[in-house]
Amino acid sequence: MRRFSKVTVNKATQTADIGSGMIWDDVYAALAPYGVIVAGGRVAGIGMAGFTLGGGYNWLTNQVGLTLDTVTGYELVRPNGSIVSVTAATEPDLFFGLKGGFNNYGIVTKFTMKTFARGQVWGGVIAYSSDQLPAVQAAIANFAANSTDPKAQIITACNFMNGSLQVDNIMFYDGPTPPAGVFDEFLNIPNVGKDLTTRSFLSLVQSANVPAGARGAFHVSTILEFTPTMVAAVLNETTFWGNKLANHGAFLVSYNIEPFLSNIYEHGLTPSAFPPASSPGYLPINLNFAWTPASSDATFISALKASADHLTNVALSAGQAVAQAPLYNNYALADTPMERMYGGNLARLQAIKAQVDPTNVMGLAGGWKF
Repeated sequence: MRRFSKVTVNKATQTADIGSGMIWDDVYAALAPYGVIVAGGRVAGIGMAGFTLGGGYNWLTNQVGLTLDTVTGYELVRPNGSIVSVTAATEPDLFFGLKGGFNNYGIVTKFTMKTFARGQVWGGVIAYSSDQLPAVQAAIANFAANSTDPKAQIITACNFMNGSLQVDNIMFYDGPTPPAGVFDEFLNIPNVGKDLTTRSFLSLVQSANVPAGARGAFHVSTILEFTPTMVAAVLNETTFWGNKLANHGAFLVSYNIEPFLSNIYEHGLTPSAFPPASSPGYLPINLNFAWTPASSDATFISALKASADHLTNVALSAGQAVAQAPLYNNYALADTPMERMYGGNLARLQAIKAQVDPTNVMGLAGGWKF
């Protein structure tokens, strides 16, 4: 079966049909002539389908929610071979399940997504060396605590590579120029390189990428606030594990700090598989380790688990109620219990799976399975 790999725009409904076989770079390039964007991947090279079926933190998340919150329909090849159009009105159970439930219910060949009229945006990457960590730490915590502009977002990547720590701060403003004061604290810190400008949305996304070319895995810790203590803990973990894993073939030890506004899960108009509840607005810390020798697999997986648990314990010790916080499925390690991602939604998701795929055809595919 050949997946749909193109983009068509419907100006009347302000939606776009997007093929599941695409990467976000190509989606944004196809939408650019129409003067619209969709709420999709934030860095270059990310696949469209798995990202959207899992959730999708995006550069518009403060304004419109997760990427799955902007999907209005799916074209689905069911396990029995039939092709069905899935919307909230036509197939409410399947629509719920596909919003965060990955490929449990068949193969999605096309997504219909809301489009948003946009011109140029502002942003890019600014990099800091380790001698600026105190100032960077303070700037991150201050932004997380005080930024109320939904158009302003950051991803702070704390990267340990080649024996040293560097912080790459990806900044985004949904407009050609950020208002004074939004990012000033970051801009006033001495840097070792920056690529910040007014640019197209595609150019902004392509200003950063996820390093490839090595073995690797993600994991996640879920918190409620990026306090100074929490930010310090992330930076400490980056250095600790970067040094500890250097002798095991580490290529990259990276932690991503992703502060959002507290209402990001409240934008969805219909319930979704993920997150299990619309509040509170939990925040992910994305752990990304990469290494070269296969013999080190167990070492790095163990380190990911230990580090994520440590960060969760730091949050708990500071009074953050995150003991049962859902773990974001697009970041979580492969053996993460389903209950930790889907919470109280799991029973319903399993029931839909049993009805749609009673012989477990989709069990032949990879990924999370209900």
